[in-house]
Amino acid sequence: MPVLTDLTALPESARYDVVVIGAGGAGLSAALFAAIDGASVLLVEHTGYVGGTTAWSAGTTWVPGTHHAATVNPSDTLNEAARYLNNAVGERTPAALRQAFLDHGPQAVKHIEANSQVQYRPYAKHPDYISDLGGSTLAGRALEPLPFDGRLLGDLFKLIRPPIPEFTVLGGMMIDRTDINHLLGMTKSLASLQHAVKIILRHAADRLRYPRGTRLVMGNALVGRLLYSLSQRGKVSLLLNTSLAKIGRSADDVESVTLLQHGQRRTVRVSGGVILASGGFNRHPALRQAMLPGVDPCWCPAAPGHTGDAHDLARGLGAHYGTGGDTHAFWAPVSLRKRADGSQAVFPHFVMDRAKPGMLTVNQAGERFVNESTSYHLFALGMQQSNQSTAATTTKPAVPAYLICDAEALRKYGLGMVRPGAKPGGKGLAPFLADGYLTEAYTLAELARKLGMDATGLQTSVQKINAYAQTGVDPDFQRGVTAYQQNIGDAAWPGKNPTLGALTQAPFYAVRLYPGDIGASTGLATDADARVLGAGERPIAGLYAVGNDMHSIMGGVYTGPGITIGPGLVFGYLAARHAVARAQASA
Repeated sequence: MPVLTDLTALPESARYDVVVIGAGGAGLSAALFAAIDGASVLLVEHTGYVGGTTAWSAGTTWVPGTHHAATVNPSDTLNEAARYLNNAVGERTPAALRQAFLDHGPQAVKHIEANSQVQYRPYAKHPDYISDLGGSTLAGRALEPLPFDGRLLGDLFKLIRPPIPEFTVLGGMMIDRTDINHLLGMTKSLASLQHAVKIILRHAADRLRYPRGTRLVMGNALVGRLLYSLSQRGKVSLLLNTSLAKIGRSADDVESVTLLQHGQRRTVRVSGGVILASGGFNRHPALRQAMLPGVDPCWCPAAPGHTGDAHDLARGLGAHYGTGGDTHAFWAPVSLRKRADGSQAVFPHFVMDRAKPGMLTVNQAGERFVNESTSYHLFALGMQQSNQSTAATTTKPAVPAYLICDAEALRKYGLGMVRPGAKPGGKGLAPFLADGYLTEAYTLAELARKLGMDATGLQTSVQKINAYAQTGVDPDFQRGVTAYQQNIGDAAWPGKNPTLGALTQAPFYAVRLYPGDIGASTGLATDADARVLGAGERPIAGLYAVGNDMHSIMGGVYTGPGITIGPGLVFGYLAARHAVARAQASA
């Protein structure tokens, strides 16, 4: 696969069957599906890396009904998945698009596995996020990419967006949740010790030749597998650091794109179609201000590159955004810290800390306001909703909110960027305390004073959670009542509720939380083939949108793990199939 570092390497007469704008998970998938079907493909990436936010994610891919699902949940059906989505999403999005996703998802997964190095495995237990709704399930719909040996990529390895440093250990070693469990249990289990030693030795060998570990897991593994598979196809070219400047349209359909790189322009003819997969609107200043008012872009943990410029061009052709969603973005609580190089780390608090025993979250009055074990999406929405109600009530602001724990919970689970194993007075805590990321106090009253909140409010909240830990019941916010909520607690916890534990061991700790947008929910309206809709809801021939450029079929409801990557894969399959058929028909 040629990697074109110079736009002028493209001949003036360049023509491709399919042009894909954006090399994140959805764009790489669409390009690969088109290449598998024999098309010539130009993949255009705005940044210097491929992978987008997918490379920073867990890589989980939510696709019900696959052949993998039967190995862990043979009783699940597509009808049950449809019932779940109908219950969760309802009329927020067209049912026909959700049905297209369900109908074609199993085939998309089978097709890409049969014709590439992309391989998945099911989680033994990974519940849908709204697990108390009819049609939800505990396992089978969430697929995980198999780990991948980045050394196979050769020089292409350096093109994969490196993981967030705070998600690695030992100077760049990627770990997934299986690795974490083994690393934490290596002194208690021979199997865990053997696993830990194996990956640590592999990483040590890697660092003799590479700037980071080459054993890729989670989102990096998925991106690595997609990139490696594309590299095996002879009719695919990749352009980095290149922007989309224009979408050329004739009276009938899209016929070209004009690309911009370092002041150079090149117009490329397109036979089958242009697939927009640029990552959404989130870093477009005007669109962000309109759709995410009051949310600082510094709180966004997503990868750079989703400028929304492609949306401006598509809307100039008559495209429009989908409507009816609960919110314009998907969310997670994040904590912030300045790195040594001056850049800012934005750490999403997904599952490792906030729902664990010995932790609670409070607003600026020291009062709980949210179920700490709910999904990260609903958690961050709860922060915003609490803040928005402040003007009309006596509720104190919840942005920032404070995630609080005692010394034992910190040691056992970590807290944000502070990893498990940290002990009071230890060297591991010193830098976090010095720069203010972590606040420490030997009494709750002192912690409240340092955080600028009412001591009585915080003490009362902790007294309540300590009492609830004894009964296992949280009457205020029903923490830990669903299968999903219990799953992100501590399965080995001896108490009555795996998410509830008392805060008793001083010192006490806190980090500040902010609502971070992790991806767009609102996107360009499309039909079931991912064709962008224009005036009169008619498709703009030759123009497609997938991933976060496409209006989410979930309608702003976070239904399960991987509900952006899964639809990105499936609609990438549908868009590529349709575009390739157009190219073949015009040949």
